[in-house]
Amino acid sequence: MKIFRRHPEWIKVRVPAGETYFGTQEIVREGKLHTVCEEARCPNIGECWGQRTATFMLMGDRCTRNCAFCAVAHGQAGPLDSDEPRRVADAVMRLGLRHAVITSVSRDDLPDGGAGHFAETARAISKALPGCRVEVLVPDFQGSESAVDAVAEAPIGVFNHNLETVARLYRGVRTGASYERSLAVLRRAKERRHGFVTKSGLLLGLGEEHGELESAFGDLRAAGCDILTLGQYLRPRRDLLPVARYLAPEEFGELKGLALRLGFRHVEAGPLVRSSYRAWSHVQ
Repeated sequence: MKIFRRHPEWIKVRVPAGETYFGTQEIVREGKLHTVCEEARCPNIGECWGQRTATFMLMGDRCTRNCAFCAVAHGQAGPLDSDEPRRVADAVMRLGLRHAVITSVSRDDLPDGGAGHFAETARAISKALPGCRVEVLVPDFQGSESAVDAVAEAPIGVFNHNLETVARLYRGVRTGASYERSLAVLRRAKERRHGFVTKSGLLLGLGEEHGELESAFGDLRAAGCDILTLGQYLRPRRDLLPVARYLAPEEFGELKGLALRLGFRHVEAGPLVRSSYRAWSHVQ
């Protein structure tokens, strides 16, 4: 496998700077909150924080899993912070968000995987800012249907769970996860509420083949998934998986066309696309 050492010319990110960026940073710091923007080393942090939006990461900064593509630290997680939902809601209100995205580390140490904490945070946001749509990006809860139900029945507008990659690559990419389990999580959420919007995403350039992507798109549609995000995998640390291939922007355009023909209502595709990147526009 060829290992690329530099990003191609079409991958350019905005350098974090400016009054609005630092204003967002101050709100995050004052709330003693974690964001996936920082913990996962998202390339879009400069742009997003510069637009006064951030993706809040619940339940600490230590994940109980150790996926080979993810920069979030792993290890023993601490106890849940019962005041965190209120602080997240306060930050959402201070930022003036109309579409808030909340995610979390995986918490396999908790009986419900943290589902109740997600639900409580959604309720806190809804109470503090009734007009704000809440999007959750959840782990697989080890396949617990009751955990999925607890989140799906909370006041949220979009239920997101990322498939991340194709079935063949799961063992080497997603530690402790299952391709079929992730599809089942999306299917269960869709069944809980009529007209519920579900969403998923994949990172490309991990060694997947075109036919495998087409199969994954079909599997997601069969699970009732409405929205799809496709982005380029960018190696965040040297100890993580190398990039197998960089896809050109026009390839993302072709894959977007394929996904739309399969019936997704919205597809966001591009080298720097991530699950929560411009998420408000996915459900316009």
